[in-house]
Amino acid sequence: MARLLILGAGIAGQTAALHARNKLSSKHEVIVISPNSKWNWIPSNIWVGTGYMKPEQVTFPLAPVYAKSNIIFHQAKAVSVHPEGDSTTSLPFVTIEYTLPEKLGHIEKITYDYLINATGPKLNFDATKGLGPDKNSLSVCTFSHAHDTSKVLAEVIARMKKGEKQTLLIGTGHGNCTCQGAAFEYLFNVEFELRKQNVRDKTKIIWISNEFELGDFGIGGMFLKRGGYVTHSRIFTESLYTERGIEWITQAHVKEVLPGQTIYENLDGEEKTVNHDFAMLLPPFSGVGLKAFNKNSEDITSQLFAPNGFMIVDGDYTKKPYEEWKPGDWPKTYQSPKYKNIFAAGIAFAPPHAISKPMTNPNGIPIFPTPPRTGMPSGVMARQIAFNIADMIEGREAGPKRKASMANMGAACIASAGANFLKGTAVSMTMYPIIPDFEKYPDTGRDLNYTSGEIGLAGHWIKHFLHYAFLYKAKANPFWRIVPE
Repeated sequence: MARLLILGAGIAGQTAALHARNKLSSKHEVIVISPNSKWNWIPSNIWVGTGYMKPEQVTFPLAPVYAKSNIIFHQAKAVSVHPEGDSTTSLPFVTIEYTLPEKLGHIEKITYDYLINATGPKLNFDATKGLGPDKNSLSVCTFSHAHDTSKVLAEVIARMKKGEKQTLLIGTGHGNCTCQGAAFEYLFNVEFELRKQNVRDKTKIIWISNEFELGDFGIGGMFLKRGGYVTHSRIFTESLYTERGIEWITQAHVKEVLPGQTIYENLDGEEKTVNHDFAMLLPPFSGVGLKAFNKNSEDITSQLFAPNGFMIVDGDYTKKPYEEWKPGDWPKTYQSPKYKNIFAAGIAFAPPHAISKPMTNPNGIPIFPTPPRTGMPSGVMARQIAFNIADMIEGREAGPKRKASMANMGAACIASAGANFLKGTAVSMTMYPIIPDFEKYPDTGRDLNYTSGEIGLAGHWIKHFLHYAFLYKAKANPFWRIVPE
């Protein structure tokens, strides 16, 4: 019997668990560790943040799904990894701390034969002074954050209906944030909601971002086919912002969020302020803070994890100039180079370098997006990791053969720009590859036959359908495997 231990039950963790259980014979164990009792379809949290959906529409309990799927579930937080065991056992294990109410705080060791780190990120609100829902800004990163944000938005709308003018600031709250896409979606859904409530004329909406220019999205922007023409995502995005009457601030590192005011530095090193009545600013991400120890209980965290807390895998982490980075630097199997039975999926792996060009202002503050690796890429790499581990456990392969490099992976993204069955819109984008390859595609970095962007009502319908499709899949309902990652 072999045991696969999966840390995390988000998109990557849930995908890996279901595929591994499907591929492995029943004599092998699949165990999932997650501090959360519910699964959350995070891409729809932006709809919770406007009140279009309720938290129960984007979540479901994990325990019943795992029970019917023959997957062991512990509602607990992973604390440390011991890949060589310790003085009491030679078996590798993970120390967990239970978050289940009746076992709260209880510590336990769980051994493993193979380990997948799919913990996702820590929401690092502390990186910016005053940032976060318990301080001076709002968030849509979790369904509970989003639900609270929707209540504040409703209060702002109520004030506007009384004739008060309001300023809304939406975007990223640090110079190294990722997930500009989530903030982008929330921005346009808020704008749509204000028009629906007939208070758009009482509102100034400002976008603030660490992107060098609109349309960067942490992928260095992209050229795309649209209406028979090739255009850059900057033109596409600026047109959309102008059409919806949204002001924008780019090249910004938020230094501090005060009640009603945000202070930021730009790439020129200038300090500026923007006043607001409502601020939804996404935090930067870091690893969740897992520690690692060898058999002598010596700290080897730096051997498994990068300084930002994300796991080191089979990428090229050599420090070199931006111009020398290559698509081949990116990991292919997501296997730890030190411990061959450990893998990382989704946000949990450390990217070898940024995709957008790194930039630093005269004060030494880096201001550029870090690479997104959520959604479709997370699911694809998790599936391939699960298949590789199943092959190794069942003796079909001696090592991981299946690959899922973002340098050879395409992606499809549908970004909501207003939720309504008859009047809603969404931006539908495809790209190939995710990591631009200027050697293969010297003019654009990507294959224009598979890189495109359109906006319209059909995109909203598709996004709405996918919301239910992915919830259906994550619940391991019949024929769940036909729903793609």
